[in-house]
Parts: sequence; C-alpha cells; structure tokens
Amino acid sequence: MTAAPRISFVSLGCPKALVDSERIITRLRAEGYELARGHAGSDVTIVNTCGFLDSAQAESLAAIGEAMKENGKVIVTGCMGAEPEKITSQFPKVLAVTGPQQYESVMDAVHRALPPMHEPFVDLVPPQGLKLTPRHYAYLKISEGCNNRCSFCIIPKLRGDLVSRPAADVLREAEKLVAAGVKELLVISQDTSAYGVDVKYAASQWKDREVQTKFISLARELGEFGVWVRLHYVYPYPHVDDVIPLMAEGQKTGGVLPYLDIPFQHASPDVLKRMKRPGAQQKTLDRIKQWREICPSLTLRSTFIVGFPGETDADFEFLLDWLDEAELDRVGCFKFEPVEGAPANDLDGAVPQEVKEDRWNRFMQKQQKISARRQKKKVGTRQQVLIDELTPTGGKGRSKADAPEIDGTVHVVSRRPLRVGEFANVKIERADEYDLFGTVIGF
Repeated sequence: MTAAPRISFVSLGCPKALVDSERIITRLRAEGYELARGHAGSDVTIVNTCGFLDSAQAESLAAIGEAMKENGKVIVTGCMGAEPEKITSQFPKVLAVTGPQQYESVMDAVHRALPPMHEPFVDLVPPQGLKLTPRHYAYLKISEGCNNRCSFCIIPKLRGDLVSRPAADVLREAEKLVAAGVKELLVISQDTSAYGVDVKYAASQWKDREVQTKFISLARELGEFGVWVRLHYVYPYPHVDDVIPLMAEGQKTGGVLPYLDIPFQHASPDVLKRMKRPGAQQKTLDRIKQWREICPSLTLRSTFIVGFPGETDADFEFLLDWLDEAELDRVGCFKFEPVEGAPANDLDGAVPQEVKEDRWNRFMQKQQKISARRQKKKVGTRQQVLIDELTPTGGKGRSKADAPEIDGTVHVVSRRPLRVGEFANVKIERADEYDLFGTVIGF
C-alpha cells in the first residue's frame, strides 16, 4: 500500500493566522494528506508567516530558513507573503509564496509539488474541521481585514479592507464546534465591533429566523449556545455599550462572558491623534465606569504602545495617571517598533531606545500594582474555572476573566482527578499580580 503524502506545518503570528492555518490543514486532511511532526519526515513544508512587526518578519524568515535546511521543499503563505520579494530575495528556491487568506493558492502549490493520492472526501475530517487549539476551546473568526488606518499598522495593506462573514455562516461554524465538545468560543477579527459595516448589516437566514451581520446580533445568538463566548479585538465604538447588558447576564449563567478585549493603545490625546486612534479618553473613563455599574464583574483587557514618535514625558505621565483611573484588569504593553510601510515611520520625534525601555518598565510596574489590587479582591470568592492542564495536585485552568495564552492562570488543588475541558467551582485562597490559587469545592 502506498504511503500517504506527508506535510509538515509551521503556524506563526496571531490567532487570526492560526485560524487560517486550521482551514489549510483541514483541506489537506480532506484530500488525504498526512501531517508530519517534523520537517525531515515530510515531503513538503508549509510556513504560515507573520509580517506585522520587523521582529515577527525575522522570526518568519528564520522558520523558512530552518524548513529549507531540513526539508528543502517549502511553500510560504500568510501576511509576509503579501511582500514576496522579502522572502524570495533570501530563499529563491521556495516552491511558492502566497498572501494571507489565499487558501486556494496554497492548495494549488501543494498539488503541483505533491499531487494527492485520490479525489477528496469530506468525511475524512470531522464536521468542525481540524483545530490547532485544545479540544475544549476554539477561535471563531468573523471577518477579514480592517477599515481603520492606524498610523503604526499595516494590516489593511496585508489583509485588505473589512470583509464580514454572513452571520449564519459564523453561527453554523459555532454550532459544529459546540457539537464537537468546544466549551469556549473566542471571537476574533481585526476589528470585531465593526462586524457587518461593509455589508450594511445585511441579514442572513439562521434556522427559523434572520440574523443581522452585526456585532450585538451575533453576540446575542452566540450566547444561546450555552458555552463561554469571549469577545476579542473590540474597537471602542459607541455601540459596544449595547453588549454590556448581555455580559451582565453572562456573569451568572455563562454565554457572553463579562470580558472585553479593547486595544486602547494610549491615553494622551496628542499621541492618539498621531496614531489616528479615537482620542476622547475622558469619555472612555466615563464609559468604563458605566460598564462596571451595569456589569460589576466585567474584566477589561487592553494593550498599549509606549515610545511612539512624538510621545513626550507629559504624554507618558498622562498615560500613567489614566491607568490609575481606569483600573484595567489585564494589560499588555509594547515598545514602539517601526514597521516597514507604516505611516508612523515618517513622524518626527523619535523616542530613544533607552527612554522606551524606561517607560515600558515604569508602565509595567504601575500596572502590576493595579492588577495585584484587582486580583486581591477575588480572594475568598468562588470562581467557575475551565480546566486546561492537569498537575500532580489538581490542574491549571482559567476563570471567566482569563483568555488562553495571554491572561492569567487559576492554579487548582483537587481531591478527585480533574479532566481537561471540564468546569470546576473553585474557592480562591490566594492571588498574585496575574494568577489565582484555590481549591475545588464542586463541579
């Protein structure tokens, strides 16, 4: 019997790129290709690249180089593929280079290099497709591209303008994932709250009703599946206020979790203007206060950039003061890094590297104190925890306030063995800046 053709796969970058990888490997398996664990044991290697930052491009080029060295037959796709000359100038012998979301081009390149053994049969893969995440959670991508033109970002150049999926398509995918055992849906896109703007919120038929291609409509429908629904990459448009009452319900029953991932990026009006981001941060503070009045357990995650061109000492101090007022729960911070093709590169007022380092350290120290205060309030409470990993004394999991990979962990002690993907009720006994520690008291 002839062995099936084998393909190794490298997936780099953000969760949106991970979903692209899942779609490609689902197609590969449907056509009878096997997935190899290492490059040396495969017939062809596919590298899904990230091109957002120079450091990400360097990582992608290193991965391509490793694949070329170990295998020699390499197909490159992803964001960096939007600028193929950056790849082919270093690796002229790659088999093909395709851009992001170009699944058909990837499959065409695979067919040329390694023809399938037979015609595809859809039943070779499960209905929900193949996933690169653990079985109990999955990323649900609702759109591609972005209509914003932030000065530090080249995503619209790499992935194009916003293209929203019909709500019914998203809901069908979610239904299959839940049927396959997924307990948490992580809703992602470049700009989740802009969902449907490009199609003027057109409705599509879902079961016995029509559902608009709209942020609040989709959130409401996803909440009906009875699993955790976590909203990521939410741009702070006014209509985001509409989802907070849904989260107030979700803090008790599950569904749409009381969790918002909003990339504020900065607080100084002058810096935000240079970034081409919304600049009314006092209004944002007022909205945060209103959100927490409606949904007291709301967790707010955000990311910020320090050292942006033109950022003064006064701008940075303004940001620190804003953090004190906002009291965000989960925060990431990046030192500004020029990205080839981004308008921000042409701005004056470059911040020296040592100043960036100092501001980053001061920012993180400030936020750690805020996080520790907010975490301490959870000591003595009972939290529903989704178990991600087993340990000798119990397991590690996440509360409704914790997204996988980027947020904290709940370290759990349990008398009976736990199972990955199950929910446990945990009494919180201790906390640090990021993690919680507790004992299982029920299921």
